[in-house]
Amino acid sequence: MIYNGGKYNQHWSTKKLSELGTFSRGVSKHRPRNDTRLFENGKYPLIQTGDIKEANLYVTSHSQEYGEFGLKQSKLWDKGTLCITIAANIAETAILAYPMCFPDSVVGFNANSNESSELFMYYVFEYIRNSIQNSASGSIQDNINIEYLTGLNFKVPDKQNQDKITNLLGVIDGKILLNRKINDNLSAMIDDIYCHTFLRTKHPNTWRIGKLSEVISQINTGLNPRDNFVLGNGNIKYITVKNLTANGTIDFTNCDTVDVTAQSIIHNRSDISVGDILFASIAPLGRCYLINTEPKDWDINESVFSIRPNYQLISSEYLYSYFMSEYFVTKAQSSSTGSIFKGIRIGTLLDMDIVIPPFDIVEQFTNTTKSLFRLKQQCTDEAQQLIKLRNWLLPLLMNGQATIDD
Repeated sequence: MIYNGGKYNQHWSTKKLSELGTFSRGVSKHRPRNDTRLFENGKYPLIQTGDIKEANLYVTSHSQEYGEFGLKQSKLWDKGTLCITIAANIAETAILAYPMCFPDSVVGFNANSNESSELFMYYVFEYIRNSIQNSASGSIQDNINIEYLTGLNFKVPDKQNQDKITNLLGVIDGKILLNRKINDNLSAMIDDIYCHTFLRTKHPNTWRIGKLSEVISQINTGLNPRDNFVLGNGNIKYITVKNLTANGTIDFTNCDTVDVTAQSIIHNRSDISVGDILFASIAPLGRCYLINTEPKDWDINESVFSIRPNYQLISSEYLYSYFMSEYFVTKAQSSSTGSIFKGIRIGTLLDMDIVIPPFDIVEQFTNTTKSLFRLKQQCTDEAQQLIKLRNWLLPLLMNGQATIDD
């Protein structure tokens, strides 16, 4: 099977992906994998399949580090290596921003510089990911192997035209990454203002500690499909925890959809509007998004809470900032339950403490941060438009239907 064969690229070469570079499986020989000796005096970055799935083109952070004992049973991969997941999260890809280790559930690809590049191969997998995932589905834990990857056939333009494709798509992705970086900085500024004002200073006597149940006027959940409706029909966005990002924005890339009939069923449980906060009730627990524009064609699933503040006491910006604070996230995670998927129940959430200052103090905070929230939304909207452009161009460039002049 040729994944991108067609009338527009008949003159391109048909190659197995293994002809474009070297595929090698990650290494993690020692068992058990959580042996504390692996991580003693850790200094060698270690990533997992989830880190690759969460990355945006480049893996720029890690949460675990091997020590010398851990490195001996693994391998430190070079900066620029393309990582491809082959278990759990199938065919997710990202490029290492610095040297890292990864386990055997990940395959590393290093391009033959005369034939291709890691960035071009990244876009190849962006193009064929859904097909690979569909072919691997159905087992208890979806997975593929390295032989499967190396045997894939693909129509490939010459290196010069590959570079034209990666240069164009890379410029778009570069701007998307810049917008996300700006949003990270804006989120950090908002968090710093919130923490300095409400968490790091001694509270006057006019402030009090209350329960979230006092400052939330409404909290609802959506509905999971089960026997209720079918995903993939219609154009209404069906938001799950995967669409809520770590920096407090929303990402509609690969967002599920439902039709108007499903929306009417979901609306029996949820009612979202401007000013509501979408809250991830399962891992990644506590991710939030403050709705700034009319959610005309949106709805949520059962793992997402829609939370409406009591506007007599607090603002949406204040409650959102509380949810995004490290103080709250730590408390919420310690209060979560569940053996497979850790989550927090509505009752537990409503019983958590929150600082309730006089409303004029809340207003000062809201007015101070409103422009920062507005900039975040602008960057998010622009990034979404760029993602649409990139996703529209990708198949056209990969099947030869669109070409790039010198």
